[in-house]
Amino acid sequence: MVAGFVPPFAATGWAESGRSPVDLVNPFIGTSGQSATEYGGMIPSTAPPFAMTRWSPMTRQNYVSRTPYHYDDTKISGFIGTHQPAIWMGDSGYVAGMPGVGPVKTSADDRALPFSHADEHAAPDRYSVQMQAGPGRTLKTEMTATSRVGLLRTTYPQGVDTHFVVQATRAGVTGNVHVDPAAREVTGYNPDRQDGNLGPFRAPNFKGYFVARFDTGFDSYGTATGATLHEGQSARTDGDVSAYVRFPAGTRTVQVRIATSFISLQQARANLAAEAPDDQSFEKTAGKTRTRWNQKLDQVRLRGATADQWALFYTSMYHALQYPSENSEQGRYYSAYDDKVHTGVSYTGYSLWDTYRAENAFLTLFAPERIDGMVTSMLHDYQEGGWLPMWKNITETNIMVGSNADSVIAEAIAKGFTGFDRKLAYEAVYKDAMTPPDKDTELLYYDRQEGTPVEARAGLTYYKQNGWVAAERTAESASRTLDYAYEDWAVAQVAKAVGKTDDAEMFLKRSANYKKLYNPATGFMQARFRNGWWASGGWTEGDQWVYTLDVLHDVPGLMDLMGGKEKFASWLDRYFDGGHNNHTNEPSHHSAYLYNDAGRPWKTQEMVRRIAAANYANRTDGLSGNDDCGQMSAWYVLSSLGIYPVNPASATYAVGSPFFDRAEVRLPAASRPLVISASGAATKQYVQSLSLNGRAITTPTLRHADLLQGGRLRFAMSDTPQSWGASPTPPQGVAAR
Repeated sequence: MVAGFVPPFAATGWAESGRSPVDLVNPFIGTSGQSATEYGGMIPSTAPPFAMTRWSPMTRQNYVSRTPYHYDDTKISGFIGTHQPAIWMGDSGYVAGMPGVGPVKTSADDRALPFSHADEHAAPDRYSVQMQAGPGRTLKTEMTATSRVGLLRTTYPQGVDTHFVVQATRAGVTGNVHVDPAAREVTGYNPDRQDGNLGPFRAPNFKGYFVARFDTGFDSYGTATGATLHEGQSARTDGDVSAYVRFPAGTRTVQVRIATSFISLQQARANLAAEAPDDQSFEKTAGKTRTRWNQKLDQVRLRGATADQWALFYTSMYHALQYPSENSEQGRYYSAYDDKVHTGVSYTGYSLWDTYRAENAFLTLFAPERIDGMVTSMLHDYQEGGWLPMWKNITETNIMVGSNADSVIAEAIAKGFTGFDRKLAYEAVYKDAMTPPDKDTELLYYDRQEGTPVEARAGLTYYKQNGWVAAERTAESASRTLDYAYEDWAVAQVAKAVGKTDDAEMFLKRSANYKKLYNPATGFMQARFRNGWWASGGWTEGDQWVYTLDVLHDVPGLMDLMGGKEKFASWLDRYFDGGHNNHTNEPSHHSAYLYNDAGRPWKTQEMVRRIAAANYANRTDGLSGNDDCGQMSAWYVLSSLGIYPVNPASATYAVGSPFFDRAEVRLPAASRPLVISASGAATKQYVQSLSLNGRAITTPTLRHADLLQGGRLRFAMSDTPQSWGASPTPPQGVAAR
């Protein structure tokens, strides 16, 4: 599949075509863009949903702000087992392998081979490419994966010397490789954590272990440091270290299975035996991974979609079903918080500032079997590191702001999940809300500041005193204040659930602190100094326009501050007409849905369609911003179905404008499918009426419990604005029902 990928059938429903939904995914979406960093930041990875290790072709060395694959690159230097969760995060404990012909070349630049996208195929369950290995020679590599094992099958050209390089570490990182010809294995470890300079947890014993087992014996072997070969050496601990093996003359096809572990080499071998045993073929492993993806993607069947919409929808699901990623291995996990191995479940890749908005809601719908484990994992982090995660990439990195795990826990409780310790959960969110981080009045806690304790709610000391984070004391103070107000509301919901009614009342009162940032003289939210004077700046990846709307839990209260519904609606008009909405970043993702609260749902419907058209496309540059562990993609999936969680912890969804004539949604927690019908949606973006199982829905809100009923959610669509769900007296030009 290349940039212009089109499904090879008419858009009449994949089931009728005999095709599988996994074939609709275009993994190249989001792999390029005009900016070096501000694009989708995606890779065409192969692995099951929520895999611990994802496998990708490597066209460049990845690090913070750079992923291992970019569509515009022309050479492949390896196939990497990566744990990099997002473009602005680092990789950890990665391993790479690369086949080659002729003299052994071990440095990434020297071993790289050119390729053409015409000879490249990517899907969630497998990847293949033919590389140019000299005049008239092609070297084909196919790749599939389980959660913890990557399988590479290489077909070498005839009449050449063949070899394979396993790279453990890069320059400046000391790792280990060991070649065992009798076992046909290369083993080793990589201790690199590219985010290791962030957060307080050093994790001195962290390692990414690997066991690479070949199906072909070795003719000779050695180790290497950079481009320097150490012929015949079977083991080496060094920087920029790799190992290489040569195969007997006449070898054409070689398969290697590379198992990974954060626990030990023994555990890597156990992962190999459990997930890709010696007697399991490449095709059987790929088939199992394909089945797992089809089981997830098959939860939604569409009709009335264009070819591009097919690709966008199922690719968005593919993206959103990757994180958080598994961190536990056969009931055990390594914790980088306390540098120990524990029993239980663990996940990593918690980009919570991004994902609490819609990605987590997407998971509660489409992967509810994971939610209890994901919450339990965060509680393990709390027990081992003292706090709930902010941005966990193996361990806490202190990136972004807010204690957004509070919202995720409150959402799980509101939606009826019970498989985690609620008492411990309240203890954890209560600490977030009440305990300032160490050195709270001494450190600014600016973005990616090194040498800081766990950031938690930085600036909480003055927030508790005054009701806002002091601008001169704490970086990004205005965004933090608004986030803390919402998170207080979320904590109040957890308090109610565990019977802490006095606490709940206190936190609900505190959740109104957003009002203290509203400057009536300007009509915007604004940072404040400790003494109450207005300050400038203080925003996290946004501005005063975006953040004035950042009151997820009390939109009626925000409208009152701004003069009521009419003035709020006019403010939204200026916001959108003036180009202030920035869908490339998360704080604005809910903004279009606020027209519902202003009594203008038809404008929500217009804006959602407009945002989708402007920011998503079936091209390699088809994501306008970083996907950020599924948040951009989750927005598209949910919005295309006609819903969005403005306040995720409320277990409600704002109603928008469905994109398709029909979507049959088979939610795992529902007793029957939910059929969302919106006849003519392609040309009719306005909602004229809505009913659920024959019951009229008159306001643009649906409950999570409503969706779990299943049945029929019927939208009557129109090509002109309608007054459904609007204020009692619709404006002139809007059709009454």
